[in-house]
Amino acid sequence: MLSIVTLISGRGSNFEAIVKTAQKEAWPVIFSGVIANHSAAKGLDFARSEGIPAFTVEHRAHATRESFDEVLIHKIDQLGADLVVLAGFMRILTPQFIRHFEGRLINIHPALLPQFPGLHTHERALEAGVKTHGATVHFVTEGVDEGPIICQASVPVLADDSADTLAARVLSAEHQIYPRAVKWFLDGRLRIEGNQVKLSPPEPQFFKYE
Repeated sequence: MLSIVTLISGRGSNFEAIVKTAQKEAWPVIFSGVIANHSAAKGLDFARSEGIPAFTVEHRAHATRESFDEVLIHKIDQLGADLVVLAGFMRILTPQFIRHFEGRLINIHPALLPQFPGLHTHERALEAGVKTHGATVHFVTEGVDEGPIICQASVPVLADDSADTLAARVLSAEHQIYPRAVKWFLDGRLRIEGNQVKLSPPEPQFFKYE
């Protein structure tokens, strides 16, 4: 049975969506732990309510990103993670960390990559006047938001959208595709070829939501 460790910085709503989907569909998986980079992260409370081990590794206690990541690597390895899921983890990971978990580290980004990498994606989408926005699940590589794409979901941008209303629509789509991508990984269906992810047997890796 494979093991998942999740990293969060806030409420961890995508983590919650993954756990609830796993429970509903009876996935053969162990949620070995959730790690937050500060103790106020609300997602820790959800983890504890589900009996999932919850930990804090305070980034402020470390003088450098490298020392923080070293402790994080050690803790994740202790928990025996087969897959590391980033669910709103607001820290830039070092190349050392990314290389250590290469091929088993995934993230969700609130935009249709390669559009709008980085922060403030919803504001930037509105400023750009795009008609479609969305979310991307991808493997993490050393380039920020440049890793091989596992799947994407699009949502419409409405004429009266604010950044908040658009963010809510995108988040709803995130909660649909992130559990799906995690399950594909657990089932051994994902294969990275260059900078592309092949799904076997094939099925759609792009979804549209209203």
